[in-house]
Amino acid sequence: MPRLANAVAPKRATNISLSQDVYADAKAFGINVSQICEQALRSQIDIEKGRRWAEEHAAFVDAYNQQVEDEGLPLAQWRSF
Repeated sequence: MPRLANAVAPKRATNISLSQDVYADAKAFGINVSQICEQALRSQIDIEKGRRWAEEHAAFVDAYNQQVEDEGLPLAQWRSF
């Protein structure tokens, strides 16, 4: 389900461990560590959701692809391109 751009989810405090040099550089450049971590986690979560969806639906996708290979595209006779 897509996230709404203006929706603000409640925040939960958490602890993470970073290399001291990474933390120091982030602070020196004014990088919001929490924001970057959340963005990176959201990206990884989206990748994992996609991977799991593909895994869970692999049998259907394979069966559909085989059907298209055997019978052609549905409604292909009405395609104008």
